[in-house]
Amino acid sequence: MVNNQRGLTAVFAALADPTRRRILMRLANGEESAVSALAKPFRISAPAISRHLRIIEKARLIERRRKGRVHLVRARPAGLAPAQQWLAQCAAGWDFSFDKLDELLQQQLRKER
Repeated sequence: MVNNQRGLTAVFAALADPTRRRILMRLANGEESAVSALAKPFRISAPAISRHLRIIEKARLIERRRKGRVHLVRARPAGLAPAQQWLAQCAAGWDFSFDKLDELLQQQLRKER
């Protein structure tokens, strides 16, 4: 449970930053990208891009490999599974709560008639 919570927190921390979300969107096509090409549209330093990539990698949303001097990055869609599961659980609970509220309101309306 604790390990799952850490992973979930890491995913949401990675997604909390707009630069990291843009990096992930650039990788959404499923292809590998060189870090230098990935960093090109951002107006931040190479060390800043590396820090962002480390956070995304720690959240297991990307995987990295080296080919000679070139660092290649690829999205890891399975890394989003903990966040998707958590959101689905929350949504199910909210739906249940709203269904119960609707039921109570319908009962109240019937009593008033």
